[in-house]
Amino acid sequence: MSYRNKVVVITGAAGGLGSAMAERFARAGALLALLDIRLDAVQALADKLQPRCRQAMALECDITDPDQCRRAMETIATHFGRIDVLINNAGITHRSAFAETEVQVFRKVMDVNFFGALYCTRFAIPSLRQHRGQIIVISSVAGFAPLYGRSGYAASKHALHGLFDTLRAELKESGVQVMLVCPGFTATGIEHRALDADGSITRHPRSTTGRIAQPDEVAEAVFRAAKRGKRLLVLSRVGKLSYWLTRFWPALYERLMIRRLQQELQRERA
Repeated sequence: MSYRNKVVVITGAAGGLGSAMAERFARAGALLALLDIRLDAVQALADKLQPRCRQAMALECDITDPDQCRRAMETIATHFGRIDVLINNAGITHRSAFAETEVQVFRKVMDVNFFGALYCTRFAIPSLRQHRGQIIVISSVAGFAPLYGRSGYAASKHALHGLFDTLRAELKESGVQVMLVCPGFTATGIEHRALDADGSITRHPRSTTGRIAQPDEVAEAVFRAAKRGKRLLVLSRVGKLSYWLTRFWPALYERLMIRRLQQELQRERA
């Protein structure tokens, strides 16, 4: 697949991974529609990319609001005449034990990570069908495996897999491709906006395992996999190991994951 002159929509475009993917698709000659709740940040990205691509449009959009998602997709389709690729990238996380976390935190995480992707996809579907387009969903290793201390985040990413695996089957005859991407821990900046148990920005250190990937590495992998029309992209050695352990030895994976993340948390607090 060539992305030259294709209209690529990216949500959460002002974030670390969103901006890296925008730069990669811009180099491939795509026309970009960049969505983010922070208009100043996404406009700055569009201005930066403008000399390197034919056109980059910045739009303010709160993806938890279905009306804003509908208007954004209509604006893009009217301006460019089509939508070829939708990258559902926007997301948030939390760091808090389930029993201590207020219900509003789970709702907020689900609104952004799951319903935001659902709304944008729903309103982009007519154009994607017409042009035999592509949907790329940025999920996580937490989309198929448990993640200690982030039950709401894992639940939202598991829900994405249920939705988009089913949507792929429904769209099969229309020619629309669907790819789920599962990065490991990545230096996107999402950890600086993680929610605590009460919904405030947490000060708890982030526990991680394995090497922290850089956004441009992940963006390049996403671009190459999308060109090949992959259905599922699992990144990092830890991610691939987690994928197989959760399928064949889930209890072992759970013990290893808890032990490793608790060790990391203790070191960060020391």
